[in-house]
Amino acid sequence: MASTGKEISYSDLKSLRENNKDLLLVDVRSKDEVDRGRIPGSIHIPLEDVEKEFSLDAQAFQEKFDVPKPLLDTRDLVFHCQMGRRGGVATDKARNLGFKNAQNYTGGYKEWAEKEGK
Repeated sequence: MASTGKEISYSDLKSLRENNKDLLLVDVRSKDEVDRGRIPGSIHIPLEDVEKEFSLDAQAFQEKFDVPKPLLDTRDLVFHCQMGRRGGVATDKARNLGFKNAQNYTGGYKEWAEKEGK
């Protein structure tokens, strides 16, 4: 079902959320943006902190975000922003750190909110 491509759609994300309890959805928008609304279950790591936070060891990551740090080969790591651009940058950063299957939800929060009627 999941491709090894870097980008996923709204329907991909919906099915990942329903079928995968290990999915880690990372919102890379600013705190102000997140405070105005977020995709349920996402964790917030601003774009400028992605490299630092994903370089933490597993225990530090777990303590800081209250979720397990993903394994490098996980297919369950998805980034998103408001409209797709910053999510793409974050995905590239994660891939450069070795998370070779990291993906970007290109529709971002904007599309999610529209489709979910928020």
